[in-house]
Amino acid sequence: MNVRELWQKPEARFLILFLTILGVSFTVVALRQVNDAFVTPYTAVIARMSGSVLRIFGEKATVTGCVVSSPRFAVTIYNGCNGLITSLIFISGVLAFPAKISAKLIGVIGGLLTIQLINLVRIVSLFYIGIFLPQHFNDAHIFVWQSLVIIAGISLWIVWAHKFALPQESS
Repeated sequence: MNVRELWQKPEARFLILFLTILGVSFTVVALRQVNDAFVTPYTAVIARMSGSVLRIFGEKATVTGCVVSSPRFAVTIYNGCNGLITSLIFISGVLAFPAKISAKLIGVIGGLLTIQLINLVRIVSLFYIGIFLPQHFNDAHIFVWQSLVIIAGISLWIVWAHKFALPQESS
């Protein structure tokens, strides 16, 4: 099978596009200039949002850069904990999928907002796990929440594909 025949298969085309977009996006965000100009400020915004939510809940939280702290606990939000990786995976899937531009726009905007909302819940819950169940913080952070955020991103993509991207059968 040659490249042209492979490209004619929708599933192969999706996979090639998905992996290409994903590879390019991961490479771009790994560049020091992009990290310094975009990823770190983006992560600081996530930290400020997390601090705001914690203050709404009565926590005396302060934010310095990417560190959210209170007299009871502190957490540093690193790249990988900011929802960006899951967002890039999701966006790559949306952009690679054969769909109308309007459906892709709905997917990208809706997916990014939803992933960040889930990630905000993740950070706030991890903060409280650090306060009340510190012995479970690492397991909750690494095994539970990382898995849940990735599963949420994949689930969002599946919902988007079925609801907005795939042609709907008329009754």
